[in-house]
Amino acid sequence: MKLPIIKHLAEFIEQNDQDYVLETIETLESLIEVPTLKDEELDVIGELISNMYGAIEVDKLVKSGVERKEAVNTFMKRVLGSIDKA
Repeated sequence: MKLPIIKHLAEFIEQNDQDYVLETIETLESLIEVPTLKDEELDVIGELISNMYGAIEVDKLVKSGVERKEAVNTFMKRVLGSIDKA
C-alpha cells in the first residue's frame, strides 16, 4: 500500500463520490480474470485495488468524525498491526 496514493484517493472520494472508486475496483477485479495477464500485471492491479480499499476505509473514518490526518494514521496502524500478526 502506498500512503500518498491512499491520501489522494481519499481526497478524490471526498470531492466526488465513493461510487467511482467502487466501480473501478469492480472493473479491476474483473480484469484479474484475464488468463493472459502476467504476474507483474496482476501485482500492479492488486496494489491498485488495495490502495482503493484503503482510501474507502479512510473516507469512512473521516465521515465518522475523525480528522483526515488521524484517519490515515489509524488506518496505517491497523494495516501494520495486521502485518505484524501474520
